[in-house]
Amino acid sequence: MVATAGFGFGTLLITAFDPTLFTGESCLSDSFYGNFAGHGVFRPDQACLDTATSFLASGTVIPVKEGAQELVWIEEQSVEESLKAGVASFGDTLEEVLSTITRTRGTYDLGREQEQVLALPTSDYELLYHGDSFALLSLSAESARVIDTVIPPFWKSILLPNGPVSFVPVPSDAVQRVKELLEEAKFDPTVASIVSNISVPQMKNDITWLTGEDGNSGIVSRHSFSSGSRSAAQWLSDRFEDTGATCEFKDFLPGFAPNVVCRYPSTVNTTATVLLSAHYDSRGSFGSTRAPGGDDDGSGTISLLSIARTIKRKGITFKSNVELVAFAGEEQGLLGSRAYAREMRDKDANLTLMIQADMLAYHAPGEPAQLGLPASIGTPEVAQLVSNLSAIYSPELQVGFTSACCSDHQSFHEQGFASTQVFERAGPIADPMYHNSGDLSEREGYDLEQVKSIAKVQFATLLLAAGFDLPDSSA
Repeated sequence: MVATAGFGFGTLLITAFDPTLFTGESCLSDSFYGNFAGHGVFRPDQACLDTATSFLASGTVIPVKEGAQELVWIEEQSVEESLKAGVASFGDTLEEVLSTITRTRGTYDLGREQEQVLALPTSDYELLYHGDSFALLSLSAESARVIDTVIPPFWKSILLPNGPVSFVPVPSDAVQRVKELLEEAKFDPTVASIVSNISVPQMKNDITWLTGEDGNSGIVSRHSFSSGSRSAAQWLSDRFEDTGATCEFKDFLPGFAPNVVCRYPSTVNTTATVLLSAHYDSRGSFGSTRAPGGDDDGSGTISLLSIARTIKRKGITFKSNVELVAFAGEEQGLLGSRAYAREMRDKDANLTLMIQADMLAYHAPGEPAQLGLPASIGTPEVAQLVSNLSAIYSPELQVGFTSACCSDHQSFHEQGFASTQVFERAGPIADPMYHNSGDLSEREGYDLEQVKSIAKVQFATLLLAAGFDLPDSSA
């Protein structure tokens, strides 16, 4: 039964997300605003709402007033329970979280300096819908885009789009292409030699530049609105172009740093493309101006750089188009990747597969090196391909599923592209510096050897899916 909370000038329908809601001539296809923690959010007109309530088993209709307010979904992330004890004073339950984002907390010590903690005005948000671990808020445009800086670290904010978006199931022919790659996934000594050429010392140089730990970059934060994010975007573009790629900046929303899209062209006549990505924006602690993002997601970003540098060093050319993409706006709700995935869908791009690398470096004490694959959102066949290639080229990794959800691969999955994510752990998030201004590379548990192991798997998947040539017969 669909529960009605009331009707305003506009209404939202929130119901359990199910891809079958988009089949046939469903009017809901034209009013979809996103899938958030398994909740499909729609904004149907009255005729569509009347039709939908006749076949939906359950759902809630809520009023939304027209005006300048923007909608933000916040949800609790899947983390080890032991991590929450360290931030208990900042709130755990939804009620405490809502109190946290509006109370002034003064200053706190980050080890290097004292920083002011920000808060939103108490009157600046309206609670529209909620459960124990999620809520839909109406906020001013200004607050909506910085709420990620004031919510507790184990909660994430997602800015809803200003208009409906499409949802495209991954078609059977795209899945079939991946299944064919699964059949081809066998040990290749040339591939093994190539992927083993990834340099850990170079990754160390790259991550300390991105975090500002090297003392040379001057980067304090890579938050999507910071000057540091623009410096990082230019530096990433320059480094990728050093390896033979052609890069461009793609803006997606005013005020945000751009996506950095870098391409290696195919040596044969094809539109097929293989895409590896990470997000280079970061998040700090409760309004702190410092957001080094060493693990989240500097580690994924340097994995792309390590692959690019090896492409250059080995003189590799590809039989498919290859894109290495560093997204911005991930911390505000996958905004950069959503824009780019929709652009690729509008062009009917021939995308073989997409793999997002997000958080690869943290290695919990006493645990083996691991590779986590998404337990929910993504294409199972792509995850299986990654798992199989991990067993071949990085057998030191224990592979399993993670409940940590969801990174930029979701944007591509929802546009009908075969995709998955690679993550540092099977199970929930364990990094104590998650969404913290202490997310640096010089700390216990930050493991570049694990980053290399996972990057080898990404690279092997790329080489298999794209096809490649070397300047001579040896690797």
